[in-house]
Amino acid sequence: MDSINQQQPEDNFKNLEGNEAWKKLKELAEEASSCFFCSNIKTGLPFSTRPMSPQKIDDNGDLWFLSANDSHKNEELQADPMVQLLFQGSKYSDFLTIYGIAEISEDKDKIDELWDPTLKTWFTEGKSDPRISIIKVSPTQGYYWDNKHGNAIAFVKQLVGAALGKTLDDSIEGKLEV
Repeated sequence: MDSINQQQPEDNFKNLEGNEAWKKLKELAEEASSCFFCSNIKTGLPFSTRPMSPQKIDDNGDLWFLSANDSHKNEELQADPMVQLLFQGSKYSDFLTIYGIAEISEDKDKIDELWDPTLKTWFTEGKSDPRISIIKVSPTQGYYWDNKHGNAIAFVKQLVGAALGKTLDDSIEGKLEV
């Protein structure tokens, strides 16, 4: 797909599949380090959203969160496991949206693996707090917006493009087929 901007001489769309899609998903999600976790997305009503940080993004692209088992979020996920995660890594690049299916568990070994001492703010009894649950989000599809060569080169291309009257935009975007 080419840009509809006739002043855009470069191809700025690239759909990614398989391992390439997983790699891009992991790269952008780790760069952002936190996201807006949206649940209750299929009801037709305003969805619920809250900021969250994944504790881990594994090599399969699954995202792992710790959550209180008595939270509204967990209640919503039991009724509808479909979620959307929205990431922003920087002001100008590293944007990612992921749709996925959330699964809740209370696997103690996985809690041990994901535990970070700063989480004691929410789970006051530490990693043995009975309120801790795990949310695993398995992506089903995604879309990304990034740049091809880093923010510094993207900025220079914008300056040169402005001087020449061309859209020398270093952006790249596309579907993530996972």
